[in-house]
Amino acid sequence: MSKDIAKRYAKALFDLASERKAVAETEQQLKAVVEVMNSTSELFVLFSAPNIDVSVKQAILRQAFEGEVSEIVLNTLLLLTERGRIRILPELENHFVRIVGEATGVTDAYVTTAFPLDEAGKQEVAAQFGQMLNKTIRVQNEVDASIIGGMKVRIGDVLYDGSLSGQLERIQKTLKTQVR
Repeated sequence: MSKDIAKRYAKALFDLASERKAVAETEQQLKAVVEVMNSTSELFVLFSAPNIDVSVKQAILRQAFEGEVSEIVLNTLLLLTERGRIRILPELENHFVRIVGEATGVTDAYVTTAFPLDEAGKQEVAAQFGQMLNKTIRVQNEVDASIIGGMKVRIGDVLYDGSLSGQLERIQKTLKTQVR
């Protein structure tokens, strides 16, 4: 249910941002706000607390974000707070990014590697997946030493697992099913 609500808010936000020719700016600011909110889990708890008056929550949001984000993003935050739906913000942001990607032909690839990718590595991943998907790919590199080697690439809801740890897991599953 919240997924459908988040989609509707994301679509409305996209339409408004498109109308004002502020899609890229809105996308950036939305990502930044979600990052701030996620970095302090107490913020979502605070803004979801029923015993705190909505006007107090909105005053906190204004103080934190006014002048830092556009009117579009600030008003979205205020509306979500007023309607008791601030918790859907991360999901709204995901849907917004997806809608922007569909409209522009650009999509994000979240690439997890054991070591940081240099710019040439990011460009190669973008080129390979861009050609495969016929889209322009923006690479976001995340480092996770537990994958040992190779990489995992998540684009939308699809995960391409070329990691060494993933290959070892698949071998282990195969061996377990054959031994039985």
